Amino acid sequence: MSVAEAGRVEVVNFGCRLNLAEGEAIRAAAKRAAAPDTIVFNSCAVTDEAMRQARQAVRRALRERPDTAVVVTGCAAELEAERFAAMGARVVTNDAKGLTASYQVENSASTRSARAEMNEADPASPFAPSLPKGRSSAPYPPALSGADHARAFLGVQTGCSHSCTFCATVLARGAARSATVGSILTAARTAIDRGQREIVLTGVDLASYGDDSGTSLAALVEALLRLPLERLRLSSLDPHRIDAALFALLTQDARIMPHVHLSLQAGDDMVLTRMKRRHRRVDAVRLVERLKAARPEIAIGADLIAGFPTEDAAMFANSLALIDDCDIVFGHIFPYSARSGTPAARMPQVGRSVARERAARLREANARRRHAWLDRLTGSTTTMLVERDGRTGHAENFAALILATPAEPGAILPVRAGARDGDRMTAERISG
Repeated sequence: MSVAEAGRVEVVNFGCRLNLAEGEAIRAAAKRAAAPDTIVFNSCAVTDEAMRQARQAVRRALRERPDTAVVVTGCAAELEAERFAAMGARVVTNDAKGLTASYQVENSASTRSARAEMNEADPASPFAPSLPKGRSSAPYPPALSGADHARAFLGVQTGCSHSCTFCATVLARGAARSATVGSILTAARTAIDRGQREIVLTGVDLASYGDDSGTSLAALVEALLRLPLERLRLSSLDPHRIDAALFALLTQDARIMPHVHLSLQAGDDMVLTRMKRRHRRVDAVRLVERLKAARPEIAIGADLIAGFPTEDAAMFANSLALIDDCDIVFGHIFPYSARSGTPAARMPQVGRSVARERAARLREANARRRHAWLDRLTGSTTTMLVERDGRTGHAENFAALILATPAEPGAILPVRAGARDGDRMTAERISG
């Protein structure tokens, strides 16, 4: 969860990097609306815990800040709109979260006029409140995070056109929609002009970028690399969608950071089949082998779900072994939680306690792998992007680093990695 404040408007972002990027559009829209004392919760619904945290935060704000307008948007708001409204919060859909009118005082003449003008001028607007929830077919307006981060997070697509049995994203965000290349380049120039030297591309299903508009993620990356951009990083990728053009960019262009995060979800073929994933275990292992053969310094991250319905001990063992087989050093691991309306929720469940115990074992195995990898980096040289605190940052391979002495925030420095301290390493600036 992250918080960005501007005047009397506060935006609280839960969950993914796309929400972080969209949070800036929310903040700007609420400021344009001259919203008095407003807190906006940009929620997540990927797990039961994410939903619980959103409900808890909204209840606390309503209780402790009675003079502040409480607004909830994001995926949890899409799936539980009536529940949040019953609490007393104003609910704004994902498609309307970037609209000025969404944050104006309800029922005022200016609000009614703004909404009427907006819908009349562009009835197909991806942010038009009159549209059915999460079902716009217009191009996605790119979402650029604020200047308060050393890295810029740039959302280039939303929604998903697949049907994984565990996921409620399609229910909350609709089918996949991409931003135009031109609008993304404009947003990227904004980030570069304000001194952000690394851009992180993000989306609900990033690898599907362009499917709805006749282009591709590789073509977008090539266009971005024609800008004076020093570092480009890609968020989670579906391994099934890494084609030859994207593979070449990931392994051959030094400005693309050697850090590939894969949406693997499981390491057992039966579980992957029941999830309706589009790859199999061997595909993941071979892809990682090819990536590392072409660019050995690539660090692998992965999404993994523990305790998927019907997962038995042998199936789980295959997922556990995948951490070593794919050299996963950055694991995004969470226990399965049933999402209402999804096919997996109707499958035989393994139970929450089993899912949590398996998730803990995956995290332990991943931590061991990550620590061993970090230890091997001791003494190596790399470049580090310094975060706003002037001390912490990330190497090209996303290893977390901390400087002994402060440096200019946003700078990219040559450093030598020192000793590991937990999940990060000390770093010494190299002069010259």
